[in-house]
Amino acid sequence: MAARRPGWHWSTLAPPAALLFVVVAALLRGGAADVALNVLLAPALLAAVFASVHHAEVIAHRLGEPYGTLVLTMTITIIEVALIVSVQLAGEGGATLARDTVFSVIMIVCNGVVGLSVLIGGLRYGEQGFRITGANAYLIVLATIAAMTLVLPNTTVTEAGPVYSARQLVFFSFATLALYLVFLYIQTVRHRDYFTTIDEADDGREPASGQAMATGAGLLVVALVAVVAMSKQMSGLLEAGSRRFGYPEAVVGAIVAMIILLPETVAALRAAKRDELQKSVNLALGSTVATIGLTIPVVAAVNVWIGHKLVLGLAPSNVALLVVTMFASVITFSTGRTNVLYGAVHLVLFAAFVFLAFEP
Repeated sequence: MAARRPGWHWSTLAPPAALLFVVVAALLRGGAADVALNVLLAPALLAAVFASVHHAEVIAHRLGEPYGTLVLTMTITIIEVALIVSVQLAGEGGATLARDTVFSVIMIVCNGVVGLSVLIGGLRYGEQGFRITGANAYLIVLATIAAMTLVLPNTTVTEAGPVYSARQLVFFSFATLALYLVFLYIQTVRHRDYFTTIDEADDGREPASGQAMATGAGLLVVALVAVVAMSKQMSGLLEAGSRRFGYPEAVVGAIVAMIILLPETVAALRAAKRDELQKSVNLALGSTVATIGLTIPVVAAVNVWIGHKLVLGLAPSNVALLVVTMFASVITFSTGRTNVLYGAVHLVLFAAFVFLAFEP
């Protein structure tokens, strides 16, 4: 089966159209067009999300594992960082924004995305396999940096409250970044085979040409820039809804995180449906490791620079949920085989996260 020739495919038109919508919306906000813009925001956002998935999968098919999934993971992580930093520099976010976003990403990906991927694969194939060595590498790094950034601040005494002092923040930011860079070296150079797909079936598609991949990469960046811009607009609407309906502000960060993570979620579920659970594992666990490993150091540097306190320590109920999630993940990825039971457990934990976000 020949590769698709470049043309006016919907995925080619969606990214520039979404970016154009962002520009038009910025110019027309505050007028009579507000209602129409708010109605069009959701479909424009979804179009950009699914276009980004399409182009990321084209690049992934050309590069192979683990570089293919790393493209989507790293791109979305960079955009998450840009969103948090832009909101904080504009004075629109509180000191807990980074903490709430990172915790939401862990819960959404490790429970929601992993749970759905394992459940879908289990229902379709009974059991699915993946490389234990790769999963263990993800989990040991994830558990360590999650504890250092979200739990340990509750136990220090130099500063009052769940915050690090400036020197502590600098130390643990460097420690987190260093650990992530070592992991990245293991993933892409030293032990690349830990993260490659097991018995990947030939789907008949020819890899994209160099020109098509370059075009896809450009459109992927445009689509993701549009996603983060529209996510910021969406967060404004959600914050207004929070004030009107009285749900906690942490819900806003969780919903925005869900929107930003849609490309990874869709790609992971598609991979599980094709019996490629290794790709789902790379996307799910890789995104959580990258989120903490890159987001916390950058946000910490910005907050030290502007002189703001960065609240990182989680509330006790969220610490308990994080610990149970890590425990369940270790068991899920301990044998190299999964079934529907593991997926159901993670989905129950995800449901508990959503419920406690609205009813803390």
